Amino acid sequence: MNLKLEMTTEDLKQTAKRVADYTFGMDLTWDWPGGVAFYGVSRMFDVTGDRSYLERMVEWVQEYVEAGIPEKWTVNTCAMGHMLLTLYEQTKDQQYLDILLSKMDYLESHALRFADRVLQHTVSSNNDFPQQCWADTLFMAAYLELRVGVHLDNKELIHDALYQYERHIHYLQDEHSGLWYHGYNHVTQDHMSGIHWARANAWAAYTMSRAARGLPEGYLYPPMMHIWSSLRDQLAAIKRLQHEDGLWGTVLDYPEAYGEVSATAGIAAAMVMQGNPLHARYVRKALDRVLANIADNGRVLNVSGGTAVMKDIEGYLGIDRKWAQGWGQGLVLAFLAAVIELVESKVDRKQNNSSDQAG
Repeated sequence: MNLKLEMTTEDLKQTAKRVADYTFGMDLTWDWPGGVAFYGVSRMFDVTGDRSYLERMVEWVQEYVEAGIPEKWTVNTCAMGHMLLTLYEQTKDQQYLDILLSKMDYLESHALRFADRVLQHTVSSNNDFPQQCWADTLFMAAYLELRVGVHLDNKELIHDALYQYERHIHYLQDEHSGLWYHGYNHVTQDHMSGIHWARANAWAAYTMSRAARGLPEGYLYPPMMHIWSSLRDQLAAIKRLQHEDGLWGTVLDYPEAYGEVSATAGIAAAMVMQGNPLHARYVRKALDRVLANIADNGRVLNVSGGTAVMKDIEGYLGIDRKWAQGWGQGLVLAFLAAVIELVESKVDRKQNNSSDQAG
């Protein structure tokens, strides 16, 4: 993908620092908003190597461990494992691995599942949404399983993660349009309100794009072929629904829906990582608009609040965008990290080619 920027990657890094600074001041808890937010911070560390990100994450986790982490896990609280994996990779501190492994034990042996062992989306210790799968679960749980499985060379975790991807594609993606529904109810055998919610599509697109990059020799795993095809068709459909200003609407196929920044960041990041040159102009428009929605203090604007599978389209359109949200901060950081990584990798390749020719 040839992504021509009007700003330097150093400019993007400074913007990301502002976003991260605001994020650390949000008093996020050990739940999915923090999980997504600090995933974004960890991606910026991965891409930039800036150890101030690492040091601040270490401090945050230590303070929270001392205050007391949750006694029971849910699908949503597993999202905090993304940052823990980065910390363990960098420090080899056993406490991070121990917490991670307890999350993996929960997902493998204790998490509610339905039908053919599909993870039920859970937000508390209660049976909140009986036999429902949501696209959110891919980020909070399946993608984490995959990352941990790859790091520990645990084939069972890898296979279960890919299985969750395959089953969520089966239950949630509309194969005719390519778009994803927010949720599926196995009891009633339907998609409830049947809405193509933008952030649900972002969870799916982003995690599928990362799965395609993060699994060594992914082509040897049959479900990965399914993931690649699903992602291809999804992004081909989504690109045509981008608003003129560069955002995607909170309901993708409803033209009057308000533009929503967290979904736009997640979708555009997936396009960057898929690397299709035909997506470059959509990414460029999205980047301009996302940057325009970052306040001087690093607060990401126009991010919709927490959203259950609503009963109708009015429910989705009625979700407010007034407050900063951890998932908005995190998905914007993930998007900026993807752009920086892409641009700097091209520069490195050019420099290496020049050196080879000179030699």
